[in-house]
Amino acid sequence: MAKIKTFADKMAKNKADSIQHCPQCGEVLKEIKLVKSVFSEQTNSWKFNTKLVEMCKCNKNEIMK
Repeated sequence: MAKIKTFADKMAKNKADSIQHCPQCGEVLKEIKLVKSVFSEQTNSWKFNTKLVEMCKCNKNEIMK
């Protein structure tokens, strides 16, 4: 007979599985949205490049330049 999982059990398992740690410092990686504004001379307007980046204290200075 199969074990019945509640919704809370499923959510706890998904949360535990999704946590990633930095291989260098061991801290939890935080996913942030990095937005850069770029001027396009073809359209003569500003564009926004968005990118999801994982950040910890090791690469914080590189990302926040």
